[in-house]
Amino acid sequence: MGQIQMQMIDCSVSSGWWKDLAARFISPGDELVIRCWKEEPAEIEQASSYGLPQEDGYEVSIQGTVTAEFLAELLSENPPDKSVYNKMTKYFTLHVTHGKRDFWSAHYGTEVYIDGVSDDDISFFQKVIRQVSDCFSIRVEK
Repeated sequence: MGQIQMQMIDCSVSSGWWKDLAARFISPGDELVIRCWKEEPAEIEQASSYGLPQEDGYEVSIQGTVTAEFLAELLSENPPDKSVYNKMTKYFTLHVTHGKRDFWSAHYGTEVYIDGVSDDDISFFQKVIRQVSDCFSIRVEK
């Protein structure tokens, strides 16, 4: 099993690549952890409909299970707040576990880490990222 690591270096890229990866690597029934800053009450309230919130230092951690509604939200949202980050998602961190595969979306989706990927997953990733690869620092290990 391989690993994909990527960090956005060109903040002008659109969110299509992120939504393609989320559609591939996140499924209803997967284990879910959403992390939000305490200063993000709207995001905490929305995330709390998908799991149980727990305060954790400066963040709130919501643990639950991916639902079809949550996945639809991720695939349709376009966060308007782009003042600090070119946000791909409104959630600061998403961690989704599907069997032995872990999908991490950090810093509002500007960093993505996927552990436990197959050769087919890597091929899919390379196809999705091909047109925007110069916008990222990317490392793929098989």
